[in-house]
Amino acid sequence: MPIATPEVYADMLDRAKANGFAYPAINVTSSQTLNATLRGFAEAESDGIVQVSTGGAEYLSGTSVKDMVTGAVALAEYARVVADKYPVNIALHTDHCPKDKLDGFVRPLLEISRQRVASGKDPLFQSHMWDGSACPLDENLQIAQELLEKAREANVVLEVEIGVVGGEEDGVVGEMNEKLYSTPEDALATAEALGLGERGRYLLAATFGNVHGVYKPGHVKLRPSVLKEIQEAVAAKYGKEKPFYLVFHGGSGSSLDEIREAISYGVVKMNIDTDTQYAFTRPVADHMFRKYDGVLKVDGDVGNKKDYDPRAWGKSAESGMAARVTQACQDLLSAGTKIS
Repeated sequence: MPIATPEVYADMLDRAKANGFAYPAINVTSSQTLNATLRGFAEAESDGIVQVSTGGAEYLSGTSVKDMVTGAVALAEYARVVADKYPVNIALHTDHCPKDKLDGFVRPLLEISRQRVASGKDPLFQSHMWDGSACPLDENLQIAQELLEKAREANVVLEVEIGVVGGEEDGVVGEMNEKLYSTPEDALATAEALGLGERGRYLLAATFGNVHGVYKPGHVKLRPSVLKEIQEAVAAKYGKEKPFYLVFHGGSGSSLDEIREAISYGVVKMNIDTDTQYAFTRPVADHMFRKYDGVLKVDGDVGNKKDYDPRAWGKSAESGMAARVTQACQDLLSAGTKIS
């Protein structure tokens, strides 16, 4: 199927919320990790979300170019060609974008989508994330208002974050403090500033102890009940059950029970990066260790072309990552829910 239209993406999000499942949102950094992700979604019979971070987009542009917009556009255009061969709907999303990178990433991408929509095409990406977690809440929401208007004009969904995700991603470090837990007051301020969909559709990454990175089970102290409190506080004021479409960041090390509980409170999207990175790299390490004398021209020998051909180990990497994406769909209950 082709990349999801804005209408199909809206249907995906509505179906997830109404039926109690969430979509894995898989970070990709290359055409091969994209193909692995598409394969994983197809094998799970799940629609899904492919996303690229600022660092991932820069990497996609080439290590001597390092242009985030170039890399993001290249990924989106390539995805439009290859995703058409898979029997699932895929939405394209850009991940965390802090304030100092808005002008070099989200704002120009929104303008590209606005121009595309004005000419009768679909937007380039279906959603973008503004990460204002490092800003005071008032400033965060003020910028979110501006971006939401631009996103509405481009027929794009905006993702915003209140609170802070701990750990590190793409060089951005979230401090481990009380801001790891969003409050009902934060949520009420968000609803007042951005509305509940009538001013433009948005997703809300509310924090409940989330930490970026990889950790052993039990290290991350999640409190999914925070999401329940946020939804109930806003519902009480506006008379709308589960008013927010929530996003789960920093899920590595979380138990399946915690993940499922978060979904029950309205999480429709869960970001997955660390786990799929490892699933891609692990088969490559296995290949290199087992075929050491084939991938290297040891002691002046000629090696074995069949071993060092990137396709030899690349196929294993793709299979490993695809399997992890399929597992994510099963964990998040999206497996078997594709829109036919």
